[in-house]
Amino acid sequence: MLRIASDTTPINGTGWPLFDTATTRQIEQDCTRQLPAHTLMQRAGLAVARLAMAIAPHAQRIWIACGPGNNGGDGFEAAAQLKTLRPLTQILVSETRNHQNLPADAKASWLRARAAGVQWTEQCPEHMGAQDLCIDALLGIGLQSKNTAKLNIDQSRLLQLLQQVQRSSCPVLCVDIASGLNADTGQYLPEFTPTAAPEHEPSPHHTLALLTLQPGLFTAQGRDACGQVWWDDLGCNAPGTPTPAPIPAARLSTRTSADSQPARPHASHKGSFGDVAILGGEGLGHQGLSMTGAAWLAALAALYAGAGRVMLALLDAEHRTDQAIAPWPEIMLRQPQAQDWHNATVVCGCGGGQAIETWLPTVLQQAPRLVLDADALNAISQSASLTKMLSSRATRQQSTILTPHPLEAARLLQTDTQSVQAHRLRAASALAQQFQCTALLKGSGTVIASPASTPWINSSGNALLARGGTGDVLAGLTGAIWAVGCTAEQAAVQAAFRHGRLADEWPAHTPFSASALAMRLG
Repeated sequence: MLRIASDTTPINGTGWPLFDTATTRQIEQDCTRQLPAHTLMQRAGLAVARLAMAIAPHAQRIWIACGPGNNGGDGFEAAAQLKTLRPLTQILVSETRNHQNLPADAKASWLRARAAGVQWTEQCPEHMGAQDLCIDALLGIGLQSKNTAKLNIDQSRLLQLLQQVQRSSCPVLCVDIASGLNADTGQYLPEFTPTAAPEHEPSPHHTLALLTLQPGLFTAQGRDACGQVWWDDLGCNAPGTPTPAPIPAARLSTRTSADSQPARPHASHKGSFGDVAILGGEGLGHQGLSMTGAAWLAALAALYAGAGRVMLALLDAEHRTDQAIAPWPEIMLRQPQAQDWHNATVVCGCGGGQAIETWLPTVLQQAPRLVLDADALNAISQSASLTKMLSSRATRQQSTILTPHPLEAARLLQTDTQSVQAHRLRAASALAQQFQCTALLKGSGTVIASPASTPWINSSGNALLARGGTGDVLAGLTGAIWAVGCTAEQAAVQAAFRHGRLADEWPAHTPFSASALAMRLG
């Protein structure tokens, strides 16, 4: 059993493979065929039981909510194993379906639980305390809205138990995935979305993924719902059991796969690490607000991330850059018309306002490596000619990285934010295909997609980043990493991971801000 964290070493050093529901089902079927009957569920139940004892070693009682399918069967099997391993612990089970209607394996585990002396209960015991444990074995993976009505169960009973799990005040261990989540997207199905916030502090959540890891564990609502993720291949050496090897839907970036920074040779100079040119920072924009700070944050990030030279071209008509002294003298101020866009990695759009639209044709035509963020993306989404120019860059061997948040992505795709968030992997891939570029879709579990490769989901980051300016820092960091000489995809994956990792490691009681984040890159 392996704990999956952002610093966990992947099997092959190229990120943990994440498989969609259909592929996971195929892997499960292949493993089942190679083993004696009921073996796979027995292994799953034992894995759940062992992790339960590790999470809550002093639990006086463990309540297991078991659903109508094989996920519920894993719960029954875990109950039987726990009663054998911890005979003095009270093991309580609630079920949603008559055992006569269970699948064959689940029914066999139900009988084993009964024989072991497990107790049945109608609902979560009221006397569950902080040292006790709730095991969520209700729904698992593969559940879709269109087939919930076909489960032949009391839907109100299922919802009752699910709400009790979601509102639990004691630690929760989810089998496969938090019930109600779509394993492919990380979004709750509408009928299973938590209806209200708990009346207490959120309880610790753990999830034991069996056989494979799924994308929904690591993006959208999945990160909060699933908590700490663990993985057990159940002795099947998944995902390599089937032949040919299954194709992952995505890969999970970790320190090993996304944060490799080779030592810089002694015999190097500032030209060895590339030029980054920042274009943005409109003065008083159409809303009467100055946005020069966004461009400064991007430049500061590029500087501290190690770019050889950083040039900042502000779109502030009143700012006399030829006479100004930068707050950081290492950052070279330029008039936009004086900057050579042909020989730099360009970061365009941070705080650009409406003024950025005038310069977009130039940078789209000239920049060999171009990071487009914020107002640059908004301007492109509203202009057919700019959209065409962006799409044609790849034909000239010019590379582009888009760094939208969900609303900006929705504008580019001519859809809405809800549709983007409903399937983040699909949205990022659509951006990459439509514009023939690398798309970095920000959010919980940032997704990076390129036209001809498997998407990535970033494993680092937390809610500290949910504040103004951190996206500008990410854009500047991306430009600095890219300027050294890696591919667009590598730059985006490494930047997203490093950006999030700094937030994960932020010292306690230390004020957090975007500028402090940028300076900690050094």
